[in-house]
Amino acid sequence: MLESITYYYEYFIFYYASSMIFSYLFLGTISIINLIKYKSYNSDKDDDVLMKSPLVPGISVIAPAYNEEKTIIENVKSLLTLEYPLFEVIIVNDGSKDKTLDKLIDEFELIEVDFLYLEKIKTKPFKRIFKSTNPQYSILTVVDKENGGTKADASNAGINASVFPYFLCTDVDCVLSRQTLLKMIKPFLNTEGKVIAVGSTLRMLNGCEVKNGVITRVKPPKRLIPCFQELEYIRGYLLSKMGWSFINSVPNVSGGLGLFDKEVVIKSGGYSGDSHAEDMDMTTKMACYMMDNNLKYRVVYIPVSCCWTEGPTTVKVLGRQRTRWGAGLAQIFKVHRKVLFNRKYKKLGLITFPYIFIFEFLAPIIEFVGVLFFIYLAIMNKINWSMAYIIMLYSYTFAIFITTLVIIQDHIVFHHYKRTREVFRLVLMGFLEPLLYHPLIVFFAIKGYFNFYKGKELKWGTMTRTGVN
Repeated sequence: MLESITYYYEYFIFYYASSMIFSYLFLGTISIINLIKYKSYNSDKDDDVLMKSPLVPGISVIAPAYNEEKTIIENVKSLLTLEYPLFEVIIVNDGSKDKTLDKLIDEFELIEVDFLYLEKIKTKPFKRIFKSTNPQYSILTVVDKENGGTKADASNAGINASVFPYFLCTDVDCVLSRQTLLKMIKPFLNTEGKVIAVGSTLRMLNGCEVKNGVITRVKPPKRLIPCFQELEYIRGYLLSKMGWSFINSVPNVSGGLGLFDKEVVIKSGGYSGDSHAEDMDMTTKMACYMMDNNLKYRVVYIPVSCCWTEGPTTVKVLGRQRTRWGAGLAQIFKVHRKVLFNRKYKKLGLITFPYIFIFEFLAPIIEFVGVLFFIYLAIMNKINWSMAYIIMLYSYTFAIFITTLVIIQDHIVFHHYKRTREVFRLVLMGFLEPLLYHPLIVFFAIKGYFNFYKGKELKWGTMTRTGVN
């Protein structure tokens, strides 16, 4: 009986791993095609036209904040320096327990004002609105509300306070490129058919030089964990999401940076207030709304790096972040279980959700079980070690190959890092990532699943910030 289970499990792992490798190669190929397509019709001259046009649509920039006193001022200044003819900045203080709100009031000369706050989307109780007495900060609005326990609830409050037809959702620990709004509005204006959301590449802020809210020098992180996360982000955005965008099957628009059609968001019910994967939840709800009403739509990703976010620097903080992400992914497949393998939802139900479920949600579980199974076979002396070494070397080499390819592609096309040794250092980190970083990600993902199914209460959590240079 045990030998039969071993036999079939080995075949399962072979076909599972082969399918995953094929999917990476496929996504990598179509992402390159999409990148070439994007570069062929996008020009910086378009930015100049948009800046001078009186017809550009207004954009509300929404950034929830919970206990962000270390970085709040620098990052709000970054949002205020965005280059766009018509926009507002809305900071949502989600019941912070530190001096986040006090620092905002002092720095930007805020006072409480009367404001027509319409609750289009239900949130935890709204308290008050602040505006600046200084004309220099006239586009800044600060919403103060009770803590909702999730970024989703705070984002909904920002949507309620917004006045423009599009909104950009970001985090206050992010520093945005000045051209972010100009780059991200273009798919709404240029793409054939109705675009409901646009995403862009995120990178690590750790190590970068920032002055007055503007990045003056892009550098790769010096510490190991943010450096590994930089590799993960480059791979995830330039390879995975650009590939999904090419076939109009984007699984989620990142909560760190996403531009949305506000009307569709409100009609979809807004962010689910209890969601801990608000980015995938919102993208799924919008797509389902469009298909339920027989409306064609597109969700687009652009390969331009518009956002730099401060990543965890310790295993403890990384664990809090990834455990919450793992719980959020488990929550997605519970809340949106009707989508999985449902042909009514077309590519979303038959391609995107199955892929995410099989190769992202189940992957940590399969890897963990595989490790236990390998240990058992080693104890029972049933391992063909020559073949095992070949398989492990093959898997390790493939992981390094994919990472190196994406790093080189990113450097050739965008040239963010000014020194070759900085790129070379990232490539070297790619050799360590599968050995040091990936096991941690697997462990924290499983911990997140366990916490969710156990019914453990989830909150924003305290993400320790160190600030930027």
